[in-house]
This record gives sequence, C-alpha cells and structure tokens, in this order.
Amino acid sequence: MYEFELHQARSAELRRRAANERLALEAARVARAARREAAARAAERSDGDAGSESDTRRPRRFGFPRPT
Repeated sequence: MYEFELHQARSAELRRRAANERLALEAARVARAARREAAARAAERSDGDAGSESDTRRPRRFGFPRPT
C-alpha cells in the first residue's frame, strides 16, 4: 500500500509541475503577443519616421580578428 500512495503522490506532483509549466508558457506567449502588438502600433504611429527603425548599418563585431 505504501508504494501505491508514493506513486500517487509523485504522479500528483508531476501533474502540478506540468500545469505550472503550461501556465508559464502561456504567460510568455501572451507577453510576446502583447510586445508584437505594441511594436506594430508604434510602427503605425511613426508613419515611417527614421527614428523608429533600428540601425542595421553598424557591424555587430569588431572588423579585425583578435590577435592570437
């Protein structure tokens, strides 16, 4: 009987963890959607202003390789 109760407790804990993970994923999904919507609204309001666009002309890394 002890093993069965232990199994039930572990199973319940796994179910709780899975439910919490699903809630966290859903919250992250909602937050991403809200950020995208806010960015789209900001882009509509800017009406093509250059200040709202990111600067992509700058290189990401230093132009010269590191000395070895």
